[in-house]
Amino acid sequence: MIARLLPLFAIISLTELMLLVKVGTYIGVLNTVLLVIITATIGVSIARYQGMQTLQRARQSLVERKIPANEVLDGFLILIAALFLITPVVLTDTTGFLLLIPASRHVVKMWLIKKIQNWINRGRGEIRVGRWNL
Repeated sequence: MIARLLPLFAIISLTELMLLVKVGTYIGVLNTVLLVIITATIGVSIARYQGMQTLQRARQSLVERKIPANEVLDGFLILIAALFLITPVVLTDTTGFLLLIPASRHVVKMWLIKKIQNWINRGRGEIRVGRWNL
């Protein structure tokens, strides 16, 4: 699995670096640094706010004796968005902000649910611990 992801990380990192240099040549180094700091600050603030709202909805679901599956997925995607926003580059910031928009997050969430259902239906839904299946 890691061997498959390594080339992807390398390609994304190189693309991000090229975009950062390109942005820096257009708006200047200082403005680029300020842009990175501002987007990270605003993005993480929004992610924190949305994360707290999601946590409150999850607590309410638990009080109502419902499984907060939707809230857990929202929380996971908001966490991923915050991690992308902390990374100081153009593509990851854009992806992070897109994950903070509820409509686009919903699309990603539906895609993720479909992938998880396919994974379970193929029989890979079992958890292996050593030689035991749980």
